[in-house]
Amino acid sequence: MKDDFYSLLHITRKCFVLFLDICFSDKDYENAIKYYTEALDLNPSNAIYYSNRSLAYLRTECYGYALADATKALEIDKNYIKGYYRRATSNMALGKFKAALKDYETVVRVRPNDKDARMKYQECNKIVKQKAFERAIASDETKKSVVDSLDIENMTIEDDYVGPKLEDGKVTLKFMKDMMEWFKDQKKLHRKCAYQILVQVKDVLSKLPSLVEITLKETEKITICGDTHGQYYDLLNIFKLNGLPSETNPYLFNGDFVDRGSFSVEVILTLFSFKLLYPDNFHLLRGNHETDNMNQMYGFEGEVKAKYTAQMFQLFSEVFQWLPLAQCINNKVLVMHGGLFSEDGHHQCPMCDLLWSDPQPQNGRSISKRGVSCQFGPDVTERFLEQNKLDYVVRSHEVKADGYEVTHSGKCITVFSAPNYCDQMGNKGAYIHLRGSDLKPEFHQFTAVPHPNVKPMAYANTLMQLGMM
Repeated sequence: MKDDFYSLLHITRKCFVLFLDICFSDKDYENAIKYYTEALDLNPSNAIYYSNRSLAYLRTECYGYALADATKALEIDKNYIKGYYRRATSNMALGKFKAALKDYETVVRVRPNDKDARMKYQECNKIVKQKAFERAIASDETKKSVVDSLDIENMTIEDDYVGPKLEDGKVTLKFMKDMMEWFKDQKKLHRKCAYQILVQVKDVLSKLPSLVEITLKETEKITICGDTHGQYYDLLNIFKLNGLPSETNPYLFNGDFVDRGSFSVEVILTLFSFKLLYPDNFHLLRGNHETDNMNQMYGFEGEVKAKYTAQMFQLFSEVFQWLPLAQCINNKVLVMHGGLFSEDGHHQCPMCDLLWSDPQPQNGRSISKRGVSCQFGPDVTERFLEQNKLDYVVRSHEVKADGYEVTHSGKCITVFSAPNYCDQMGNKGAYIHLRGSDLKPEFHQFTAVPHPNVKPMAYANTLMQLGMM
């Protein structure tokens, strides 16, 4: 009887492990997290379960939780080498390069013949040295703009270039249509045109406040889109479904235009150009991926350098710093990329929270699953709205299976516009219509469209190519 019991227990465990393997192979990371959590409730001293849940958290970009699980795995078993690997990956994702380097050193010391581990150690070591060099040469002098070193007027457009050009240095509707088709065919805009767009959009954005306020008349509507993350062909699909931007068809794109997807250059140049064409009817807000650290890790920097130059990436970086952080519609709806603040009233780091925070179902605030900013509950949302006489907030920043999610009793709405995110999540995309007459959100869903055979993260730092180790 006792032997039968232990045989049954062994079979059950094997089936459970097999089921979790299926969750990973199907990229069903949410269920993997759920069932590893249940397993840990039954066996809280299993380092492997913590390490594997850490990987699932990494896949869902919950880097704070991933770091905590990897650390817990090592507390249970300091010799569990995968724990060091996962903790290093978590710290890399959070920009904590020195901490990551220490763990990569441990992996390489224990596994000197592991080529992948050695490559990651060398790459991380290079980043640490680069950051140290940047700090060493930094000065208190005002940093010169890349614009000051450009001579755009004397840049030559070669005779064999037959692509779109700005007309008398200006973006026109014809230029927009020609450029979008040019990009669709995987052709590169001439660098002179790209520089012209960047310099002009920097000038436009630099005149905007951090909080942009707009008013919709009763007969007007605006379309709010969430993260697009370099998924250019899905961006074109939005315009196909919802119409091109115009003075009578305004848009608001809510940050995270770049990184992850490998057509980020095409996405951002299209969005910036529409901003130039319709400055009062096409709105852009900054996301947490419009920052240097994220661009270095998740592909945009590498993509710009591959398609253009390091100098152009520096100019993109400058332009991103001028993007507004929030937008208020009719004094009733507040839109930001991340969410609300780490504390009521006086805010210590409002920009970080606006770009990074997430809602949670329970009241109060808690440590962020991402390891940055916080998570805020329905009571926090309710107080903020009452204090500021707002109806609700719209934010993005999180993949949602349906492309959107309504939480906090309808007071907090998430919209995400990158369907089948990274070619693996299987989610729908969505956008929202808001009409001036009632400001009631109308949700429109769409699915991913085919794109050329260029994988997501093709230009990302090799350290972010997460393996199963």
